[in-house]
Amino acid sequence: MFTRTLTLYLLIGSCATGQALWKEPPKFTTADWIWGPGGQTIAPRPPFRFVKEKFGGTNPKIEVRDDAGRRWVVKFGSEVHTDTFLARLVSALGYAAEPTYFVPAGTIQEVHGLKRAKYFVAKDGSFRSARFKLDEKPSGGDKVSGAWSWADNPFKGTRELGGLKVLVMLTSNWDTKDSRNGDGTNTGMIHPAGDTHSPAWYAVTDWGATLGRADSILKFDRWDWTGYRLETSQFVRVSSDGKLHWRFKGKNGRDITAAVDAEDVRWLLQYLSRISDEDLATGLLASGASDPVAHEYVNLIRERIGQLERVAQADNVRRAAK
Repeated sequence: MFTRTLTLYLLIGSCATGQALWKEPPKFTTADWIWGPGGQTIAPRPPFRFVKEKFGGTNPKIEVRDDAGRRWVVKFGSEVHTDTFLARLVSALGYAAEPTYFVPAGTIQEVHGLKRAKYFVAKDGSFRSARFKLDEKPSGGDKVSGAWSWADNPFKGTRELGGLKVLVMLTSNWDTKDSRNGDGTNTGMIHPAGDTHSPAWYAVTDWGATLGRADSILKFDRWDWTGYRLETSQFVRVSSDGKLHWRFKGKNGRDITAAVDAEDVRWLLQYLSRISDEDLATGLLASGASDPVAHEYVNLIRERIGQLERVAQADNVRRAAK
């Protein structure tokens, strides 16, 4: 374990090359769970002014500028809650996430010519239930760039990459497209918390397809606690030889599951153990969940964490018996 962890810290130490994946997370406060990695200071400030509609991805999106002149990508549809909540959870565990906020309602000025987004933005510019993600670009390039592969990246064999894979499965993030996929990628290099002066981190750049089912290509969904519950009871198990078996069947799923072992689980549990049910509930409510839905998700996430703890302990017992 020491060798694998040391390898990553050497990579993080060479951040001038842009090779960073994880950093020791600070203690998260209630305010952090409410406002996420960007904090309250840069939260979207109305009035919002229309810039253009964006057509990439599955969900309708438009670009706006707020009263502070910041540019935001506004997403509508089924992923607004998951995108927002996962930005908080990912940050709390030490991985890079972009400033992301749930805005329950508002008005966008000068809206015109909408196509996909016209079903979510009225003619007067009013909208309900939207995700705002900061879209600031560093000088000389795109904010999100440098797509990478789950199968070939500088962090292969590290606990931190293994922990990221466990987090992907914990949240049922089935849309794990990478640089090999011709229909787009959900991996890239980002500047955490909008800090365009620091070196970029390797990151998962889209967590929208989470908290639903990820065990069947015919039944993928997101923000569906009933579907998330269906696969929770057999989320992960350990066989007598110590191999972990995951129910996860997301895109590039074999690369996500194959190299993850109990040591990776134990490593991530160090940081998951710092997160309370109250923290999870606060983040979910800040992401637009109702009280009953937040309650259901807290219980289900906690049940999955409990399974991670059991397989980690089972592997300890197996090794001690040798």
